[in-house]
This record gives sequence, structure tokens and C-alpha cells, in this order.
Amino acid sequence: MTAYVVRRLLWMPVVVLAVALVTFALGLYGPGDPVEVLLGPRQNPEAVARLRHEWGLDQPFAIQFVRYVGRVLRADFGESYKFRGQPVAELLAPRMWVSAQLAFVAMVISFAIGVPAGVIAATRQGRWLDTAVVGLTLLGISTPVFVVAPILQWIFTRQLHWLPTAGWEGIFSTKIILPALVLGIPPIAGIARQTRSAVLEVIAQDYVRTARAKGLAERIVLTRHILRNALIPVITLLGFFLADLPSGALIVESIFGIPGVGRLAFESIFARDYPVIMATTLVGAVSFVLANLVVDIAYTFVDPRIRYK
Repeated sequence: MTAYVVRRLLWMPVVVLAVALVTFALGLYGPGDPVEVLLGPRQNPEAVARLRHEWGLDQPFAIQFVRYVGRVLRADFGESYKFRGQPVAELLAPRMWVSAQLAFVAMVISFAIGVPAGVIAATRQGRWLDTAVVGLTLLGISTPVFVVAPILQWIFTRQLHWLPTAGWEGIFSTKIILPALVLGIPPIAGIARQTRSAVLEVIAQDYVRTARAKGLAERIVLTRHILRNALIPVITLLGFFLADLPSGALIVESIFGIPGVGRLAFESIFARDYPVIMATTLVGAVSFVLANLVVDIAYTFVDPRIRYK
């Protein structure tokens, strides 16, 4: 196991470097010039040239990329183009904490609802409850968050007056409930469907029939023999959640006015703030690699038959 973890960690710089190279090239050769966006439509050509030289945008691609990688290795992501004089790391750090809190609450909601819903649907296969769960999961997967968000705001804010419509006051505030619910609805549907399929597959196994033939209580059969073996695909979905913790939810944070990484990335895209875009992309890449490593390790605890060399 230790050798496997070390190999995965050694591959992480290669993956991150490849992501950085692609993102840097798209930012440099993609449409739009951050200098022209910052200076506006009446920019002076001399001012544009001076600012491009100040930011080093007039240097060859290889030189710019090597300099950027050198700064990143020192944990220096540069300064924001939009927020002049503001280091990108100082912009990201507090927003990553906000996004992590929101994603954590959404993850708890998703698994707390999705796993039981999937188990209930599988154990009542062919009945009306199974049909209802499957139908609701299809509805949840197919409905985008920018449609779900205003509907829930209209119901819980305008009609019931239960929850605030937007804003951020921390994880223990009621303002986190609506965005976390909106963010958690699509994963709820995915988790419920994966759980249902996995449970149905495990129920048909011989060892489950043997456990029931021995007279074990259905609760013990479900928890010890069915759920434990059906959790592999669910743990895979957990990896995607872990990868999203620091990277934020672009649309949800923008709709609800949450000062997270997703909202910052959304604003940076329109402002052509490439240092911020690059930093958020790298954070997402590192999070994804680490989340997959955590999931692979978790497999060995859930299923003892899985071993890594």
C-alpha cells in the first residue's frame, strides 16, 4: 500500500504540470486580452504596451511558462489583473474555506438522502416506492441548478418565508441551507441511482441468500453483507465531492452571492484575470488527484479483497 501511495504522489506533479501547460496556453492564445479588458475600449496603445511589458505578457510563451512554474513552486501564483496589487494566494485562501464549507454541507445532505433512498428503492423493487425514487432521481439529474435555484428560492423564501434568499454568514447560518440543497440535489439523484443498482446486484449474490438462510435478521444482512459490498460505486462518487471541496461551485455561488472560489472564478473569466483562472485550475487539479487517491485507499477498508502492490 505504501509503495502504491508513493507512486501516485510522484505522478501528481506530472499531472498538475500538464494541466498548467494546457491552461496557460489557452489563457495566452485564447480570445480576449486582459490588458484591453482592464483599460476599456478607449485604451491608449502606449499604455497597453507598457502594461503588457509590466506583466510580462510580451515575452515568448516558453519564458512566461517557465517563470510561472517557478513562482508556483514557491507558492506564488502572481498578482491578480483585476484586483491590482492583490496576490492571488491571498484572494483564494479565504474563498477556498467558504467553498469547502458549502461543499461539505452539500455532501452531507446528498449522502444522507441519496444512500437511504437507493436502499429503499432496491429493497422494494417493482413497487410504487421504487418507481417514485427512480423518477425523482431522473428529474434531479436532468434539471440544471440554475433552474432549481430560483424555484427553491421562490418556495422557501417568497412563499414560506423560511429561509433567506442569498448571502453568506458561515456554516452554522441558515443562509447555507438553500445553496447547499441546490448544490446537493444532482448528487442525491446520482447517489440514489448508484446505490440502488449496487444493492440490487449484491442482493442476488449467493452469500446474501446464505446469510438469510442462516436466519440472520434482515437488518444485519442489509448492513453487514449488502451495504458494505455495495458501497464501492458510492465511494467513487464521494471522490468527486472531495475534489470539489476547495474549487467551489461556479453557478451556485454566483446565484446566491457566496464569496467562494466558484464566484471568484466566474468573475475572473469575464475579466480575463488569468493568474486567478490558472490558480483555481491548479487547485482543482491537485484536489482531483488527491481525492482519487483517498478513494482508492478507502476501497481497501470497505472491501478487504482489494489490495494494491
